[in-house]
Amino acid sequence: MDLFEYQAKQLFAEYGVPVPQGKVASTVAEARAIADEFAAAGKPRVVVKAQVKTGGRGKAGGVKVAEGPEDAEAKAEQILGMDIKGHTVHRVLVEEASDIAEEYYFSFLLDRANRNFLSICSKEGGMEIEEVAETNPDAVAKISIDALKGAPADVAAEIVKAGNLPEAAAAAPRRSSPSCGTPSWARTPPSRR
Repeated sequence: MDLFEYQAKQLFAEYGVPVPQGKVASTVAEARAIADEFAAAGKPRVVVKAQVKTGGRGKAGGVKVAEGPEDAEAKAEQILGMDIKGHTVHRVLVEEASDIAEEYYFSFLLDRANRNFLSICSKEGGMEIEEVAETNPDAVAKISIDALKGAPADVAAEIVKAGNLPEAAAAAPRRSSPSCGTPSWARTPPSRR
Protein backbone atom coordinates (compact mmCIF):
# COMPACT_ATOMS: atom_id res chain seq x y z
CA MET A 1 0.00 0.00 0.00
CA ASP A 2 1.14 3.49 -0.76
CA LEU A 3 -1.08 5.84 1.21
CA PHE A 4 -1.25 9.52 1.96
CA GLU A 5 -1.17 10.36 5.68
CA TYR A 6 -4.90 11.09 5.80
CA GLN A 7 -5.68 7.71 4.19
CA ALA A 8 -3.48 5.87 6.70
CA LYS A 9 -5.18 7.68 9.57
CA GLN A 10 -8.61 6.72 8.22
CA LEU A 11 -7.49 3.09 8.13
CA PHE A 12 -6.09 3.30 11.67
CA ALA A 13 -9.35 4.83 12.93
CA GLU A 14 -11.34 1.94 11.38
CA TYR A 15 -9.37 -0.44 13.62
CA GLY A 16 -9.74 1.60 16.78
CA VAL A 17 -6.35 3.30 16.77
CA PRO A 18 -6.74 6.82 18.20
CA VAL A 19 -5.90 9.51 15.65
CA PRO A 20 -6.35 13.29 15.71
CA GLN A 21 -9.54 14.57 14.07
CA GLY A 22 -8.95 16.14 10.69
CA LYS A 23 -10.20 16.72 7.17
CA VAL A 24 -8.57 17.10 3.78
CA ALA A 25 -8.69 20.31 1.75
CA SER A 26 -7.63 20.94 -1.81
CA THR A 27 -8.19 24.71 -1.73
CA VAL A 28 -7.33 27.51 0.66
CA ALA A 29 -11.05 28.19 1.19
CA GLU A 30 -11.68 24.56 2.15
CA ALA A 31 -8.78 24.66 4.62
CA ARG A 32 -10.23 27.81 6.18
CA ALA A 33 -13.69 26.21 6.46
CA ILE A 34 -12.23 23.16 8.22
CA ALA A 35 -10.30 25.40 10.63
CA ASP A 36 -13.51 27.38 11.26
CA GLU A 37 -15.23 24.10 12.27
CA PHE A 38 -12.45 23.31 14.76
CA ALA A 39 -12.58 26.85 16.18
CA ALA A 40 -16.36 26.61 16.59
CA ALA A 41 -15.81 23.38 18.54
CA GLY A 42 -13.36 25.17 20.88
CA LYS A 43 -10.19 23.92 19.17
CA PRO A 44 -8.79 26.89 17.25
CA ARG A 45 -5.22 25.53 17.13
CA VAL A 46 -4.73 23.23 14.12
CA VAL A 47 -1.93 21.73 12.05
CA VAL A 48 -1.89 22.16 8.27
CA LYS A 49 0.00 19.27 6.67
CA ALA A 50 1.04 18.76 3.05
CA GLN A 51 -0.25 15.49 1.65
CA VAL A 52 2.54 14.09 -0.50
CA LYS A 53 4.03 10.62 -0.57
CA THR A 54 7.52 11.51 0.58
CA GLY A 55 9.37 12.17 3.81
CA GLY A 56 10.83 15.45 4.96
CA ARG A 57 7.58 17.41 4.76
CA GLY A 58 8.22 19.25 8.01
CA LYS A 59 11.75 20.33 7.11
CA ALA A 60 10.51 21.47 3.69
CA GLY A 61 7.88 23.73 5.30
CA GLY A 62 4.96 21.45 4.51
CA VAL A 63 3.76 21.03 8.11
CA LYS A 64 2.73 24.16 9.99
CA VAL A 65 0.88 24.87 13.23
CA ALA A 66 -1.84 27.51 12.88
CA GLU A 67 -3.24 29.49 15.80
CA GLY A 68 -6.72 29.96 14.32
CA PRO A 69 -8.74 29.91 11.11
CA GLU A 70 -7.14 33.01 9.57
CA ASP A 71 -3.67 31.62 10.28
CA ALA A 72 -4.71 28.19 8.90
CA GLU A 73 -5.83 29.91 5.71
CA ALA A 74 -2.44 31.63 5.39
CA LYS A 75 -0.56 28.39 6.09
CA ALA A 76 -2.64 26.48 3.51
CA GLU A 77 -1.87 29.19 0.95
CA GLN A 78 1.85 28.75 1.63
CA ILE A 79 1.71 24.93 1.40
CA LEU A 80 -0.71 24.24 -1.46
CA GLY A 81 1.21 24.15 -4.74
CA MET A 82 4.64 23.89 -3.13
CA ASP A 83 7.13 21.30 -4.34
CA ILE A 84 8.49 18.82 -1.82
CA LYS A 85 11.16 16.55 -3.27
CA GLY A 86 9.56 16.60 -6.69
CA HIS A 87 6.00 16.18 -5.40
CA THR A 88 3.53 19.03 -5.89
CA VAL A 89 1.18 19.55 -2.94
CA HIS A 90 -2.43 19.35 -4.16
CA ARG A 91 -4.06 18.63 -0.78
CA VAL A 92 -3.51 19.48 2.86
CA LEU A 93 -4.72 17.72 5.98
CA VAL A 94 -6.10 20.18 8.52
CA GLU A 95 -6.24 18.49 11.91
CA GLU A 96 -6.57 19.38 15.56
CA ALA A 97 -3.22 20.22 17.14
CA SER A 98 -1.93 17.81 19.75
CA ASP A 99 0.30 18.38 22.74
CA ILE A 100 3.03 15.84 22.08
CA ALA A 101 4.71 14.46 25.20
CA GLU A 102 6.64 11.72 23.39
CA GLU A 103 7.00 10.65 19.80
CA TYR A 104 7.79 7.18 18.48
CA TYR A 105 8.47 5.77 15.05
CA PHE A 106 6.65 2.65 13.90
CA SER A 107 6.14 1.17 10.45
CA PHE A 108 5.48 -1.97 8.50
CA LEU A 109 7.09 -2.12 5.10
CA LEU A 110 7.96 -4.48 2.31
CA ASP A 111 11.58 -5.60 2.51
CA ARG A 112 12.16 -6.31 -1.17
CA ALA A 113 15.75 -7.48 -0.66
CA ASN A 114 14.65 -10.27 1.70
CA ARG A 115 11.22 -10.80 0.10
CA ASN A 116 9.47 -10.33 3.40
CA PHE A 117 7.72 -7.74 5.54
CA LEU A 118 9.58 -5.75 8.13
CA SER A 119 8.53 -3.80 11.19
CA ILE A 120 10.69 -0.83 12.13
CA CYS A 121 10.26 0.64 15.59
CA SER A 122 12.09 3.27 17.62
CA LYS A 123 11.48 5.39 20.68
CA GLU A 124 13.56 8.10 18.96
CA GLY A 125 10.55 9.59 17.18
CA GLY A 126 9.53 9.81 13.56
CA MET A 127 11.50 12.77 12.30
CA GLU A 128 14.64 11.83 10.42
CA ILE A 129 14.46 8.13 11.26
CA GLU A 130 17.01 7.42 8.52
CA GLU A 131 19.48 9.68 10.31
CA VAL A 132 18.78 7.97 13.64
CA ALA A 133 19.36 4.57 12.02
CA GLU A 134 22.70 5.78 10.66
CA THR A 135 24.01 7.55 13.78
CA ASN A 136 22.51 5.22 16.41
CA PRO A 137 21.55 1.89 14.79
CA ASP A 138 20.80 0.28 18.17
CA ALA A 139 17.93 2.76 18.62
CA VAL A 140 16.07 1.35 15.60
CA ALA A 141 14.60 -2.16 15.87
CA LYS A 142 13.95 -4.16 12.72
CA ILE A 143 11.75 -7.23 13.14
CA SER A 144 10.90 -9.58 10.28
CA ILE A 145 7.16 -10.25 9.88
CA ASP A 146 5.76 -13.47 8.43
CA ALA A 147 3.30 -12.51 5.69
CA LEU A 148 0.94 -15.36 6.56
CA LYS A 149 0.96 -14.90 10.34
CA GLY A 150 1.04 -11.10 10.47
CA ALA A 151 1.88 -9.58 13.83
CA PRO A 152 0.05 -11.51 16.56
CA ALA A 153 0.46 -10.52 20.22
CA ASP A 154 3.81 -12.29 20.71
CA VAL A 155 5.35 -10.59 17.66
CA ALA A 156 3.86 -7.24 18.70
CA ALA A 157 5.44 -7.68 22.15
CA GLU A 158 8.78 -8.45 20.50
CA ILE A 159 8.52 -5.27 18.41
CA VAL A 160 7.67 -3.15 21.47
CA LYS A 161 10.58 -4.62 23.45
CA ALA A 162 13.11 -4.34 20.62
CA GLY A 163 12.04 -0.74 19.96
CA ASN A 164 12.52 0.11 23.66
CA LEU A 165 9.01 1.52 23.88
CA PRO A 166 7.66 2.15 27.38
CA GLU A 167 5.67 -0.48 29.29
CA ALA A 168 2.47 1.45 28.59
CA ALA A 169 2.84 0.60 24.89
CA ALA A 170 3.04 -3.10 25.69
CA ALA A 171 -0.01 -2.85 27.94
CA ALA A 172 -2.09 -0.76 25.50
CA PRO A 173 -5.51 -2.22 24.77
CA ARG A 174 -5.67 -4.23 21.57
CA ARG A 175 -8.59 -4.51 19.23
CA SER A 176 -9.04 -7.99 17.88
CA SER A 177 -10.03 -8.29 14.26
CA PRO A 178 -9.97 -11.32 12.01
CA SER A 179 -8.71 -9.16 9.15
CA CYS A 180 -5.99 -7.37 11.08
CA GLY A 181 -2.55 -8.70 10.21
CA THR A 182 -3.63 -11.53 7.94
CA PRO A 183 -4.77 -11.02 4.34
CA SER A 184 -8.20 -12.46 3.55
CA TRP A 185 -6.79 -14.93 1.05
CA ALA A 186 -4.55 -16.36 3.79
CA ARG A 187 -7.56 -16.93 6.07
CA THR A 188 -9.48 -18.76 3.35
CA PRO A 189 -8.88 -22.53 3.50
CA PRO A 190 -6.88 -23.74 0.47
CA SER A 191 -9.79 -25.96 -0.58
CA ARG A 192 -12.00 -22.85 -1.01
CA ARG A 193 -9.47 -20.68 -2.90
